[in-house]
Amino acid sequence: MNTKLILVEGLPGSGKSTTAKLIQEILTEQNVKAELFMEGNLDHPADYEGVAFFTEEEFAHLLEANKGLSQIFQEKVIVKRGRRLLPYMKIKTELGDEFPDKLLEEVSKKDVYELPLEENIAVIAESWEEFAKQADANDLVYIFECCFIQNPVTVGMIKYGAPDEMLIHYVKKLADAVGDLNPLLVYVKQEDIDQSFRKAVTERPEDWFNGFVHYYTAQGYGLKNELNGLDGTIEVLKARQELEFKILEHLDMTKVIVDNSRFELEQHREGLEQILINEC
Repeated sequence: MNTKLILVEGLPGSGKSTTAKLIQEILTEQNVKAELFMEGNLDHPADYEGVAFFTEEEFAHLLEANKGLSQIFQEKVIVKRGRRLLPYMKIKTELGDEFPDKLLEEVSKKDVYELPLEENIAVIAESWEEFAKQADANDLVYIFECCFIQNPVTVGMIKYGAPDEMLIHYVKKLADAVGDLNPLLVYVKQEDIDQSFRKAVTERPEDWFNGFVHYYTAQGYGLKNELNGLDGTIEVLKARQELEFKILEHLDMTKVIVDNSRFELEQHREGLEQILINEC
């Protein structure tokens, strides 16, 4: 199998998670060694999830102010080009109440995805470049759910309201980093974004819905366009998909758009099987 990286993208509620899991199942049945990294995976090999960014001075201050945790912070921190990258969510998971919620809130404000956009691009692109070198040296096929386009667009458009050209450049930079892995991009599309997102809302916890709506409407694109509530969030999602289709046009890699509007699992699986046969 020439492809060593499969990227699964699409809007929330489109069926990305199901698609990514089906792809891993199909490859496993074909005796292909494939590893799936879902959204939120704290051990993601390319993206940063739950990782805070500190300068050397800021990290020294963190250690001084939290001497009881300084040893584990020093053990876990990753130093790259002068940056201190602290996997704070993994530490919180490990320590529980020993890592106070107040401190967690403070550290989370330094999350990589809270950085100014240009700095975020630099940090994330560097990580993808390092991943590509490692992945090229083994026989594993990696499957990534939603971090390739969704994360850049979410931080760039939704959070900062950045221009399309900047976000196209961001994703192309990641694409260039993994070009030697012969990536396959599977974009899962819904014809009726309104219907599919409302369906997702009924299937997920209320806290998820409230947090999602706030993130999408209280900053960046949503705030600029005075959008709010569920209806406003759906308008942002429609604009986001327009941008993502524009990004797809600029990517020099194998791309397949899959219509999952009917949510028919067996038909969806058969379509994915054919894609993997034809494109990989």
